[in-house]
Amino acid sequence: MKKRIVIFGDSNTWGYDAKSGGRFNEEIRWPMVAAKLLGESYRVYEEGLCGRTTCLDDPFNEGLSGLSYILPCLQSHSPLDMLVIMLGTNDCKERFSLTGANIALGMRRLVMKALAADVWRDKPNILIIAPGPILKECELSDVGKNMGKCSDKSYELAKEYKLVAEELNVGFLDAAPYVEMNDIDFMHLTEDSHKVLAKKVSEVIKNTLDNKEVKI
Repeated sequence: MKKRIVIFGDSNTWGYDAKSGGRFNEEIRWPMVAAKLLGESYRVYEEGLCGRTTCLDDPFNEGLSGLSYILPCLQSHSPLDMLVIMLGTNDCKERFSLTGANIALGMRRLVMKALAADVWRDKPNILIIAPGPILKECELSDVGKNMGKCSDKSYELAKEYKLVAEELNVGFLDAAPYVEMNDIDFMHLTEDSHKVLAKKVSEVIKNTLDNKEVKI
């Protein structure tokens, strides 16, 4: 059986294209590019949703709490060999009034729920990715009307997520060195960033799983 990976995230995992207002195709979206790089011995399940948070119910949009959806998501794709989570951008919205440390607590809850889930083929393998920070210009863009003051706390996530990863003994990657935000809404990845992030994440997945025997 192929090694089975769930990539769980928000609009930057779904593949939002700020230029068109639509979605990048499969040749661009980083989970699908990573799948291609990983090759035929892997099966990648792309689980991105625009607006998704770690654990918060949005008052204006239904079904966006990652904590509420993570278990059925993992169960539907089980048995699993690895879970990759890149969330936190939407938790930065001003209306949630959270600090970077607060958002990390949401990620902690999400990871703990996944660790305890009866979905793993062998043992849990989880990678937390701190998303690239939201640029300050976002707050003055059209998207900024929804996001509010969001940039400063987004720069805190990598430090806080690393602490969570160390506590829970899971993997950690800071996406910031590998990605750039577009110059339209300043919070979604450029096309080139999808490709660079895919390469890095596929390397981490291979380093984590390639030496592990897959049980059928």
